[in-house]
Amino acid sequence: MPDLMDTHIENRERVQPNHANNLNTAHGGHVMKWLDEVGAMSAMRFSGRDCVTAQMDQFNFRRPIPVGDTTVIESYVYGAGATSIRVRLKAARENPRTGEQELTTESYAVYVAIDEELDPVEVPDLTVRTERGRRLRETALEGEEPRGRAGGEP
Repeated sequence: MPDLMDTHIENRERVQPNHANNLNTAHGGHVMKWLDEVGAMSAMRFSGRDCVTAQMDQFNFRRPIPVGDTTVIESYVYGAGATSIRVRLKAARENPRTGEQELTTESYAVYVAIDEELDPVEVPDLTVRTERGRRLRETALEGEEPRGRAGGEP
């Protein structure tokens, strides 16, 4: 059974002028795309299958990411249903010279594992073997939408 920490992925994107909006900061659509792509990587690592995005909860943009800074994208699986995979998504701005980071964006996503015919397939149970994994999972569960778990599947 896959462990939460096996699904933890951190990636970086340098914000270039072609990623910018008219305020010379990362366009929100680019940040959303980066989060979705890295989230899918976590889901695929967990399930061992191709995965498609089924749901993205609201994106909370807390602060801008200036051109020239680095966007640090973090994702990990924190829950699974029969065919669905719940993934926590976060982005931070990072000063490339100092490494200083500030949280900029948060969201949750649900991916569905699929087979070669694009039909949903069952996913394994998630295990959490480390204290860091337990903290990450608890934080993700506490931050889920008040209406319940994303995707509707336990």
